[in-house]
Amino acid sequence: MMLAQAVDPSRVSAGPLGLLVVLLMIIATVLLIRNMNSRLKRLPREFTPPPVAPGQTPAPSDEPPTPQP
Repeated sequence: MMLAQAVDPSRVSAGPLGLLVVLLMIIATVLLIRNMNSRLKRLPREFTPPPVAPGQTPAPSDEPPTPQP
């Protein structure tokens, strides 16, 4: 009597548990993307710069400097 039989690689598959895991990962990804999009829509287009405290220099801006007349 053999307790351990050789496994035939052509007959081994992921099965229903693998399918369930993949489907749950797809559902979680879709829900995360929807949540991220709704949060991004609530953000303002631009943020106002924080006020500069006395004695501090303002932080450099990413915008090009405006010409002074």
